[in-house]
Amino acid sequence: MDDTTARAALRRYRVEDAPLLRGAGRFVADAALPGQAYGVFVRSPHAHAVVTGIDASAARAVPGVLGVFTADDMAAAGVGTLAAHMPMRGASGPLVMPFRPSLAATAMHAGEPVALVVAETALAAQDAADFVVVDYAERPAVVDVQRAAAPGAPQLWPEAPGNIALDWQFPTAADGGDPAAVDAAIAAAAHVARVGHVNQRIMVASMEPRGATASYDAATDCYLLRVCTQGARPIRDHMARILGIDPGKLRVITEDVGGAFGMKSSPYPEYPALCVAAKRLERPVHWMSTRSEAFLTDAHARDSILEGELAVDADGRFTALRLRSLVNLGAYVGQVAAFLATVNFARCVPGMYAIPRVDIAVRCVFSNTTPTAPYRGAGRPEANYLIERLVDEAARLTGIAPDEIRRRNLVPADAIPYRTPVGTVFDSGNFPAVFEKALALADHAGRDARKAEARTRGRLRGVGLSCMVEHAGGVPTEGAGLLFPGDGTVVLALGAQATGQGHATIFPRVLSERLGVPLDKIRYSGGDSDNGVISNSSVASRTTSAAGAALVKAVAVVLEKGRKIAADALETAEADIVYAAGDFSIAGTDRRISLFEVADMAAQKKAAGESEDDLDTRVATDTPQNFPNGCHVAEVEIDPQTGALAIVRYTAVDDCGVVLDHVLVEGQLHGALAQGLGQAVMERAVYDLDSGQLVTGSFQDYAMPRAADMPPVVSAEANTPATTNPLGVKGVGEAGTTGSLAAVMNAIADAIPTPAGIRMDMPATPEKIWAACRGMGEG
Repeated sequence: MDDTTARAALRRYRVEDAPLLRGAGRFVADAALPGQAYGVFVRSPHAHAVVTGIDASAARAVPGVLGVFTADDMAAAGVGTLAAHMPMRGASGPLVMPFRPSLAATAMHAGEPVALVVAETALAAQDAADFVVVDYAERPAVVDVQRAAAPGAPQLWPEAPGNIALDWQFPTAADGGDPAAVDAAIAAAAHVARVGHVNQRIMVASMEPRGATASYDAATDCYLLRVCTQGARPIRDHMARILGIDPGKLRVITEDVGGAFGMKSSPYPEYPALCVAAKRLERPVHWMSTRSEAFLTDAHARDSILEGELAVDADGRFTALRLRSLVNLGAYVGQVAAFLATVNFARCVPGMYAIPRVDIAVRCVFSNTTPTAPYRGAGRPEANYLIERLVDEAARLTGIAPDEIRRRNLVPADAIPYRTPVGTVFDSGNFPAVFEKALALADHAGRDARKAEARTRGRLRGVGLSCMVEHAGGVPTEGAGLLFPGDGTVVLALGAQATGQGHATIFPRVLSERLGVPLDKIRYSGGDSDNGVISNSSVASRTTSAAGAALVKAVAVVLEKGRKIAADALETAEADIVYAAGDFSIAGTDRRISLFEVADMAAQKKAAGESEDDLDTRVATDTPQNFPNGCHVAEVEIDPQTGALAIVRYTAVDDCGVVLDHVLVEGQLHGALAQGLGQAVMERAVYDLDSGQLVTGSFQDYAMPRAADMPPVVSAEANTPATTNPLGVKGVGEAGTTGSLAAVMNAIADAIPTPAGIRMDMPATPEKIWAACRGMGEG
């Protein structure tokens, strides 16, 4: 491939790639402002301690130091709580949401910031931070969720007795539910599958750590915050609330983002402190997290204990499902942490299966750990993992093969639209077709022969199935803008932030097709809270459906306005105007006028006071959820002598609705698979139970998957268009993570059918696998 062809291929597939590959990206650390100072945060070494005093005199004496800021400075500036969560209620009452400070007077987890040092250089700030003397009065700490919820545990918040933030149940009498019916079904069942598993705490470890640069303009009394986020406008709105200012007084800009996955969707304590320092010092203040800080302070994920019971009749039909979850929220309530642990979790129930009755209860618990927040899947992987482990246990109990017991219980295609017991309505899909395609593609019929061949090499081979149905997109509102600057181009303005998904590639294509104008006439704009577009975070695999729906609506509005102007220009009735290929024309004639000529006319009329509007259009819309689904098949080989695990085959068949770009879909699948496989076999965040210190505080202690750990992946689509959005798309960003956990762990249990193999918790490390193999007499 010559250079010209290579460049053309890059333009065709992802317009973002060429500048990133050349090192021309614009990340937070690449946008230095004139006169920029540098901040370093002093962090608590204790998991739970009251700050009894701070002596910063020696730090202030370090050459180049401009200021040291503490909790008192934040209080004086009127900085409010970072905690913000939609109202929720459970058996324990309303969700408890303690005040979360920018700089803490009482540290609630190791690594919480207690002071900010600002200096002329980053090195001077780091040196000075070492001279800040903080006196602490330590308090008892608890980091394990079961210990935190146990009687007599250290109490973190007086308003949360027993450390319970929320005790949530579905269904309740108010929902019209009857948990007693589940009790009766389980009591009468021919078989009851029961499992209990830990869904371990994991870390995000994005390629680009968090960072921000805050500046303040005294003349306008306005702030500018450049920060890596998953949505500039929602961060602006939250930050304005925290700072106690009008949102119009704060502009947030986000350019390139080196990974986010949910973790960068909400404000962090550092951001308000940087804004206060920038105003006080009258110059920009920049901070970039170190990797050590990221381990301590970036939101963690998962951390729940899951238990489930599945009632099965004599014919292998599922009759009822009971799920229980104990969730570690950490020291504070993250922005949507309780919601994803409860509602997001419950929406995935009962998966692809026609189970008529469900009973779900979730307890959300405080502990002295880093707060948890959304991470790729955000409740979906937890729910699917529990359900699919239960289904395999049901297969063992009944003697029905794992594929056959699933086949008997899948929601049939002719039952869709299908309303689940939790009230979600699957608008589209063909679960049996997805399932059978996955089995065929994985050569499931040949699995026994492959197992036998592996035994001749001294290996144990296992196959694991995982069916999954997710919920993607939906509220809150999303917007789009089409702006005509008068130079023969149209600017597509979105608020939905790209963090690697390819927004600048896919959305201009959609607009080009809808408007019939060439791609080189479209300019993409995003990442600026001042662009006037209503927007929310790029989370929940929502952007293509939500922003896409807004884009389609914006096109319709532009064309409606344009027809009136074109009709006037062409001296005909509006009803006679048709639009195609970038031109308005009189139907049945060759008289036409281009979209851009109409836009110029509209702008001139508005400037002359002849019209109140031009073609510039900003719209917002609410788009219902869609329901991606799929079946993943993992095949593993195990060396019983060492416990070494190899994922030798991985098959994924997914229904992601209408596919706008197969390359991007494939990239989303592979990325999500890497994160799911990482959790399944190696990742685990560990705190010392006595001190509350993070033990896995670096990549020397926390394992992450590398390229060599990825299996060969065979993927395919079995798509049914969504009916809930005009593009017919379904989310795809979380499918790999959601489907992979149970697929891998069920494969390990199939390879090692001992109690230790069947009940193994993630991560399935070589040590665990080796120990489980001892029960098979291997050695």
